[in-house]
Amino acid sequence: MATFAEPDGGYLSGYENAAPQVQGISFWSTAAYLFTLLLVFVFVLVLAYLAAKFLSGKFSPNLTGNAGRILEHMALGPNRSICVVEMIDRFFLIGVTDHSITLLSEITDEEEIEKLKASSLKNPVSEDFFSEELGSLLGMLKRIGNRR
Repeated sequence: MATFAEPDGGYLSGYENAAPQVQGISFWSTAAYLFTLLLVFVFVLVLAYLAAKFLSGKFSPNLTGNAGRILEHMALGPNRSICVVEMIDRFFLIGVTDHSITLLSEITDEEEIEKLKASSLKNPVSEDFFSEELGSLLGMLKRIGNRR
């Protein structure tokens, strides 16, 4: 039977008797880890909020304003879409690209107008939806922080 330790005190001599060194976890290393984790979480929340603000203008179907509102939106490809718009109690079908907005048709059929109004009432999207959700999440985090 061969041994790897040399009898005359080679580099492995005494290795089998050495006890492993276990280092304790200090309070400061745990606190630094939790602080870093919280910092990364806040950073991700800020990025999500900014992305939501940026993308909400491009994808929200029920935008309202003083001039009118978009009732339906269908993307046809990158930077191309068809929208149904209500302006001053009239309904229009428009085509939208990067460079132009084209009137395709005016919708005059009363049944279609009622369907469009009903579908827009079923799925209202608040413009401040993402900021409201972020505010409620931050409120929850504050309540959790106050418990400790």
